[in-house]
This record gives sequence, structure tokens and C-alpha cells, in this order.
Amino acid sequence: MALKERIVITGVGLTSPNGNNLQEFRHALLNNVSGVQKFETRHMGEVLAGVCDFDELKYQKRKERRRGTRAGSISIYCGHELFRDAGLLTEESSKLGNTEEIGVYIGITEHGNVETENEVWNLGQFDNDPKYWSHHHNPRTVANNPAGELCLNLGIVGPHMTVGAACAAGNYALISAIHALTMGDIKYAVAGGVSEAIHTFGIFASFNSQGALATLTEEQTDPTKASRPFDKNRNGIVCSEGGCLYLLETYDQAIARGAKIYAEIVGYGVNTDATDFVLPNSDRQIECMQQALKRADLTPDQIDIVNAHATGTPLGDEQEARAIQTVFGDFDSVHINATKGFIGHCMGAAGALELAGNLPAFEDGFVHPTMNFEEFDDKCRFRGLVSGGPKKVDDIQTIANMSSGMLGINTVIIVKKLETENHKPSNLFRGA
Repeated sequence: MALKERIVITGVGLTSPNGNNLQEFRHALLNNVSGVQKFETRHMGEVLAGVCDFDELKYQKRKERRRGTRAGSISIYCGHELFRDAGLLTEESSKLGNTEEIGVYIGITEHGNVETENEVWNLGQFDNDPKYWSHHHNPRTVANNPAGELCLNLGIVGPHMTVGAACAAGNYALISAIHALTMGDIKYAVAGGVSEAIHTFGIFASFNSQGALATLTEEQTDPTKASRPFDKNRNGIVCSEGGCLYLLETYDQAIARGAKIYAEIVGYGVNTDATDFVLPNSDRQIECMQQALKRADLTPDQIDIVNAHATGTPLGDEQEARAIQTVFGDFDSVHINATKGFIGHCMGAAGALELAGNLPAFEDGFVHPTMNFEEFDDKCRFRGLVSGGPKKVDDIQTIANMSSGMLGINTVIIVKKLETENHKPSNLFRGA
């Protein structure tokens, strides 16, 4: 079940609620910096959200941004950043070569709701006269929009697609890219996830109707404390926007071009609960973890960091806690963390961003903590959770990244530190 090709990560581009590149993001995770704030949205008024603050016009013109979408602008920003990080774009050479060799695979939870809500609202200002409906609406709302906008911006003529896998989409896009690379369809893959979710009031309204939206209380009035993965006082999801895209390529190609290598992807798992629209199934999550371990040819005690999905919902965290304890609970060497306490739930971007937040651990030797965790409840308890502050760990070699979503989709990605005789990762993060 091992991967047919050795696939490595050679570039990272991201924007998160608490950082616009990997160095900023990692610094925030090691220094307890939250990206959650109060946010005004149509019909709902003041809610809590993780809001990104990147320069939309850094890599696109105003006319292009007006015609496109927030999700597209996130994709474009992350795409340019990753190609520069990977050394394929520079200040001297601002155009990609051989773009037919590049495939783009971007995960989304949903797309088009923001644009449709905006058009319906705008129509209401003009007595619902359909002549005021934007002729840009169709290209803005087609499912492949975020990946397509990136290709238009960079002139990429290879295959592109979005991967609709709810909140597991960031991980699933990486899996899709692995398949394309191992089949030899492309030489480089852009893969990860994006989310513009906070710009639709509907996502807040729906979670609120489910009783799953995080709120402030009389006892807790600080927005940065609202997202509380696994904590006894957790009360729901903080919706967020963001994006993280990776450049993937084969190990041999990366070594041949002298690329900086962040990690090797050594295993993955994907399956479906088939039991409920919303509530996760811990048995299927266990099977997904075991599938990924088998493909990676690793045992649970050989995993150094497990990044949990951990949405902060009472029942969701309870199911995941059971799965984590079942697979990893016997081993002191396994360290568990969750990222959503810092940034909220970035939906389709969640898995990709949360993996990125842990990648520098291979170099700086720290496991970032689970922000806002103070105490387990009796139904949500497992071994190995890192909280309070970063934990220094000798020789971190492996990371398992868990990501699940509605309609029962589960994914796990396992990455490994890579050191060879003629190539070592950079010193970029040492001492961070």
C-alpha cells in the first residue's frame, strides 16, 4: 500500500487569521497569538470570526479582483507565495515556465454562497428586477472558480479542479494531487485548500440553528478565547477564512533541481462514515487513521505529532477524542495538538493550514500548544494533549494531520522529516 512515488513538499503559501506567511503563522502558534475577533455580518449582526488581513492587490489588479471572488483572491495570493517560496518565481523572473506541467488541486467546503447572497441582496435594492443581476455571477460561482482564477492569473494551462470534501477538503486536495503526480500526468502540483466562508451570513445562521456556533458568555467575553478545542467549556465553532497551498513534486525531481524540502508525504487515509449528515463516527475515524498508518508503514508509537481536527463542538470533539485515545492513547511519545483555538475553523482550508502550522516542528523541535484548553470533560478525554505553551521534543520525525467534514468524510495525511546526504531542510525556523 506504499505510495508509488516519493512525493515531497517544496513550497508553502498561506494566509491565516494570525499570519500571512509560514514564518508569521508559526510565530503566532508558538506565542499564543489568536486571529479570532468580533465581525459584523449581514442579518446576523456581530459574530465571532477568524479574519485574514492580506494584500489582495499584491498579485492581481483591481479590475481582476472586482470581477473575481474572495476565494479566488486567496488562491492567487497563496499560489504566488508558494511559487516564490519554491524558487520557481523570483523578482527577476515573474513568469512560470512550462505551465502545462503544473496541475492545480484546491479544496473547498462550499463555493458560490457569498456571491449568490450578494446578488440576491443587491436585487432587493432594485425591486427584484433581474436586469440588475451581475453577468459575472456564473463564473464567480462555478465550483472550479478558486482553482480557475489562480490558473488565469498565473497562466497555468495544465489541469485544474476544486475538491469538494467539506472541511476535509484541504487534505483531500493533497491526496488528489498525489494521485496525479504518481500517474505522471504532471510534474508539479499546487494543492491545499481555501475558504471565504465568513463572507456569507448563511454559514453563521446555519451553525447557529444547529446550536453549534461559538458564542461569548457572561463569564467569557474575550473573542480570542471563544474557540476551545476539547475543553470542558467549549460551545461551538468559530467560522474563519484562510488559505494554504503547497507545491508538491517527486523526490527525484526536487533533489535534481536542488529544491528546499519541507517534508515527504508518506501516507494518507480517506473514508466515509455513512452514518449521519453532521455527527462524526469515531469508528470510521479510527479506521481512517489505521489506513494512513498502514500505507505509511508506521505504527502508532512512531507518530510524534497528531494534529486533531477538533472543531470545538461538544459532540464532535467527543467522538474524535475517543478515536485518538483508541489509536494513540497507549503511547507517551505521541503528542496531540489542535490549531483551531488560534484561528477558528477555516473550513476547506483547515486541514492544509493546520498541517503547515506543524511542519516547522521538524526544524525548531517544538509542538505548538492547543490554545484555550484548560480542562477535559469526562466524555472528552485522551492522553498526550499539549496545552499551556509549546513543548520541546527531541528529534520530531513524523506528523499525522487529521481532517473530517460533514456527510462523514474523513482524511489523514502523514508526513515525515526528510534528510539525505546531499540535501537537508533549511535553517529557516530554527530558534523560532
